[in-house]
Amino acid sequence: MLRRTLTKMTYQRVTIDSAQMGGVPCIRGLRIPVATVVAMVADGMSRDEILAAYPDLEAGDIQEALHFAAEAVMERQLPLQQAS
Repeated sequence: MLRRTLTKMTYQRVTIDSAQMGGVPCIRGLRIPVATVVAMVADGMSRDEILAAYPDLEAGDIQEALHFAAEAVMERQLPLQQAS
C-alpha cells in the first residue's frame, strides 16, 4: 500500500468565513462548498463535467478541494501511553 505523507498546506482557493454558509469550507469565497466538489469527483464526474456544472470554478479549485479533503481526514499519529 502506497502512503503519502501530507504536510500542512496553506490554501489559496479554500476559504472559511463564519459569515458565509455557516463557516463551511468553500471555494474562493464562492458559495460552492468543498464537500460538493469532492462529492462530484467521488461520483465519477470528470474535471470538465465539474467545470461545466460550475462555470465559476477553475481546474485548480478541484485539485485544492481534494487536497483539503485529504488533509481533513488524514490519519493522525497519536503518542502511545503505557497502560496503568
